[in-house]
Amino acid sequence: MTPQKGIVNGNALQKFGRAGSIIGAVLIVLGGFLMLPADDPSHFASHPNPAADYAEAVQRVESLRATEVGFNPECHTILLTHGAKTAKTIVFVPGYGSCPAAFKELGTQFYDRGYNVLIAPLPYNGLADRLTTEQAKVQAEDLVRYTDEVVDIGRGLGDHLTLAGISAGGLVTGWAAQKRQDVDQAVLISPGFGFKAVPERLTPLASRAWILLPNSYIWSDPELKADVPPDHNYPRISTHALGQILRLSLATQDLARQNDPAAGSILVVTNLNDPDLDNVVTGKVVDLWRAHGAADVQTYQFPADLQLGHDLTDLEQPDQNAAAVVSAVVYPKLLELIDR
Repeated sequence: MTPQKGIVNGNALQKFGRAGSIIGAVLIVLGGFLMLPADDPSHFASHPNPAADYAEAVQRVESLRATEVGFNPECHTILLTHGAKTAKTIVFVPGYGSCPAAFKELGTQFYDRGYNVLIAPLPYNGLADRLTTEQAKVQAEDLVRYTDEVVDIGRGLGDHLTLAGISAGGLVTGWAAQKRQDVDQAVLISPGFGFKAVPERLTPLASRAWILLPNSYIWSDPELKADVPPDHNYPRISTHALGQILRLSLATQDLARQNDPAAGSILVVTNLNDPDLDNVVTGKVVDLWRAHGAADVQTYQFPADLQLGHDLTDLEQPDQNAAAVVSAVVYPKLLELIDR
């Protein structure tokens, strides 16, 4: 089995190691960035407004869908519902550059277990134009507002709420774990707290460089470019967006240093073969939560010999052997870990 290639919300980050210009850009703007003030914590505050009941939650989902103009048909918000509030509900958050199609099969398996299931794309994701420049508009504040919104909807869909996200979706789930006490279970799957291509000590500088310098795009596969599958993923990713993702990571880490996590329980799932993310940074966040005395912070690592790529949930990956492992190994394990 060979490792995956070409998943935009994963392996795009591998390509950064080849881009010496990024390091140069960081050095050019280093002096100026050292003078910038720290990020305002109020930008990362939560503003809960939970749905009062099932009917209101469904109405909010319909409102979300009404805004999804110009979308890939596979990427609209998905609601799998039993027609009434259930004992358990799960909200899935896709990775950046991906969309709800990546969680459709896993979501169906939770639905079959009695869950109401919501899967909503991150802001500026899911558009039919795979070369959209809209993705460069995303701000960390957009990700915070999005997370509040899907948690608010989830509260009306079930009595027990699980929020589960992958990559950037795992990062926003980490923010929710810190800020939303009405999240009963937060599941962070390969969360995007840090990138292997960016040394941890340079992350604040890289974040600011990518935000303040002119935006550029990185192909997930420099050979296939716009033809890289799957069709519901963007084939390139914005450096402005990456800077904002790292900005939210840094803010969430600061929150974890200062306060106990708010969620009822936390599960962090990592992949020892992940080609893109720095699991060491994720481990430090787990340590911060445990140092605060959080009673229920569990971890699980998929072993390296599975040769999984970054994306652990999307069956429509270029490497069909890897997709078979996702179906036969990853899905059963996630069901076991989450549906306890």
